[in-house]
Amino acid sequence: MTSMQKMSVMNVSPAAAERVRGLLASASAGQGLRVSVEKGGCAGMSYKMEIAEPKKGDEVIDVGDGRVIVDAAAVLYLLGTTMDVKTTQFSSTFVFENPNQTSACGCGESVELTPAAPEEIGAASGAGSS
Repeated sequence: MTSMQKMSVMNVSPAAAERVRGLLASASAGQGLRVSVEKGGCAGMSYKMEIAEPKKGDEVIDVGDGRVIVDAAAVLYLLGTTMDVKTTQFSSTFVFENPNQTSACGCGESVELTPAAPEEIGAASGAGSS
């Protein structure tokens, strides 16, 4: 891969892409599944997902007939993350393999994240400063 090719901030597994497409097909509005992080929980942060429209500065990842929208404010926290789906007999949920995660709470509902260095985002997106 050359340095000029655009890399995604986040990787989306085939199973997660299929789940995103299913969610969007049944949604009444919204162009994608927005992934963000918010303060809260016992470890300090949690992942948040909602059907939404892209906003200026968001990273958009097309997954076939679906779309994952990485919130602009979450990019440094999600750089290098793989989004996947974990399915058990009783549930199916999105999971995140995040190299920026330094710890998680015992209940699994929140994580501690350290943002990636700002220079890493330029390398990942193939873009310079805006």
